[in-house]
Amino acid sequence: MAEINGPHDGGSEPDYRFTLANERTFLAWLRTALGLLAGGVAVHQLVPDPSALSTVLAGLCVVLAAVLAASAYPRWRQVQSAMRAGRPLPKSGLLVLLTAGILVITLTAAALVVFS
Repeated sequence: MAEINGPHDGGSEPDYRFTLANERTFLAWLRTALGLLAGGVAVHQLVPDPSALSTVLAGLCVVLAAVLAASAYPRWRQVQSAMRAGRPLPKSGLLVLLTAGILVITLTAAALVVFS
């Protein structure tokens, strides 16, 4: 079997439905990143009398957005390459990271509501 260098090199063409599902997942990661970015900007710009806690909340949103945006394409590429090569899909730590990040953001937002 030839080594696969790019997401469209080597292997066989996967069922188009799987390719489109992988693309939709990639776009969902990007939409999530944009939503987090918008939330971070909104907190920074719209919270009256900003405190250290609101700054932390905005920063957490922006950092998680950056991590998701930076990880979306490599994840798409890994899955696409695995499908073309007939290999099992690679595991991803993004789900745990996103879950933990959203939990931290939620707890920070709750603290901002309670202590403001």
